[in-house]
Amino acid sequence: MSSQPDWVTYIAQMEQILALELDDARRAELLTQFNRIAAMAEPLMALPLDDRLEVAGVFHP
Repeated sequence: MSSQPDWVTYIAQMEQILALELDDARRAELLTQFNRIAAMAEPLMALPLDDRLEVAGVFHP
């Protein structure tokens, strides 16, 4: 991933969609957590995958 998502806008949109009223402290904590999650996921997202690799396994009973 080359650019960071706009977490502030995302949080505001989710507040509206989910009909939530968050205070500034809660918004700030969510922003911190989203940034932490993005930082943890960055090395995994940067891992190159073989084009022939299946995206998801298929269960066959």
